[in-house]
Amino acid sequence: MKKKAMILVLVSLLAACTKDIQKLNVDPKHPSAVPSYSLFTNAQHALANTLTSSNVNLNIFRLIEQQWEETTYTDESNYNLKSRAIPDGIWDNLYPVVLANFEQARKSIPTDVPDVAQQKNEIAIVDIMEVYTYFYLVTTYGNVPYTQALDIKQPFPKFDDAKTIYYDLLTRLDNDIAVLKANETGASFGGADLIYGGDPVKWGKFANTFKLKMGIVISDSDPAKATTTITSAMAAGIFTSNADNAVFKYLALTPNTNPIWVDLVQSGRQDFVACSTVLNYLQPALTPAVPADPRLPYYFTVNNQGVYTGGDPGANCSFGGNSKPSGPLLVPSSIGMITNPDFPASLLDYAETQFYLAEAVSKHLIGGTVTVETYYNAGVLASEAYWGVPDAAAAAYLAQANVVFATAVGPNGPLTELQKIALQGYLALYNRGWDAWIFTRRLDFPSFPAPESALSDFPVRFTYPINEQNVNVTNYDAAAAAIGGDVVTTKLFFDKH
Repeated sequence: MKKKAMILVLVSLLAACTKDIQKLNVDPKHPSAVPSYSLFTNAQHALANTLTSSNVNLNIFRLIEQQWEETTYTDESNYNLKSRAIPDGIWDNLYPVVLANFEQARKSIPTDVPDVAQQKNEIAIVDIMEVYTYFYLVTTYGNVPYTQALDIKQPFPKFDDAKTIYYDLLTRLDNDIAVLKANETGASFGGADLIYGGDPVKWGKFANTFKLKMGIVISDSDPAKATTTITSAMAAGIFTSNADNAVFKYLALTPNTNPIWVDLVQSGRQDFVACSTVLNYLQPALTPAVPADPRLPYYFTVNNQGVYTGGDPGANCSFGGNSKPSGPLLVPSSIGMITNPDFPASLLDYAETQFYLAEAVSKHLIGGTVTVETYYNAGVLASEAYWGVPDAAAAAYLAQANVVFATAVGPNGPLTELQKIALQGYLALYNRGWDAWIFTRRLDFPSFPAPESALSDFPVRFTYPINEQNVNVTNYDAAAAAIGGDVVTTKLFFDKH
């Protein structure tokens, strides 16, 4: 009896030991299966950071667009893309981080989510985010990996034709919009979606508005396609106020803070000031009677002498002697200062949408009773309101002779309709240098002075990453030849203005 009891004890101990040994193969910090909602949130976060960052290893578009200027190290302001491998930084964030996480979330949703309608909504929202990400890749580089990009069996993916990719993205958007419309009362990601809280209706409106944006981008290269794209997006429902804006909500605590705060405040560095180019538009020196744009104190501080001054493009300049990004605390903003740790990232907004519509009317892509001026005015007022400018101050600014649509002028004199739209679009896209770059490339306005020690003409695309040139040689060579040369002055398929 004692022997039997002893055997039972040993068996029990062995069983317990076996279970413990198996658990040793499981790394709790690196789970083999990650929930789809976690992958989705992580991808959204990485995407927002890439678009918003001011890190010179990743996002230098505020410098290219002469919104900001560097104080000491001016390589990036002078169009030096290669010293820090900036094209590699963007590529390595958008492909193996953002797109890979979105794609894995897509594959995991059928397993994680039992409700079929919710599955459809979540997959559609993931796809919209993938389309959005590819848009920035295509409009930055041109031909890029697409059909083989996320295939683990294709370590050296081919580069697909940029225009073909772009038109396929539009088809995908249409499919996603249809799915969300059919399931708009259903659930989706909920709190895991840090942009719209998983609301299918809001995501449908976002998709239509982004479709409108994609339509206007190809308005010079394919007016017919642009017209059908824009009109169908408008018919389905686009942004109608700032309440619709797509913003990614950062937190006040690390590691989920606004990357501008990380780069400008937490780092303790003094690398950036206002650029004289954008200040010349915000406080025109046409006559002493012309007041400054009321957004100016929301965009920048005054310098140590109490006035607004900026560094010249590409030149070394004083940190204390020039205005800095953000605004003084005494100016109440509806969204806070851009250097606050919880300042949100903007991915798409109502103001830019109104400028796209103004452009569409000016180019005779759409008809109707709404005039170019009406859309132009709505865009200006929406931007002023977004930053917290009081309505009276915004209306007074819009009534100025140098701003009102009929007589608007720039520092060098009268402007065409499209130049008026381009200038106000540029000012509205402050702190969104990447989108401002797409805007100014398309309309060739504003025109920027050459930086002091520019390494090239104004970049209208980014060169391909060094890693692709060294590792994916055959496909890189084919892509470079197809677009007309891997240089920053090669215009992409949509840039025909």
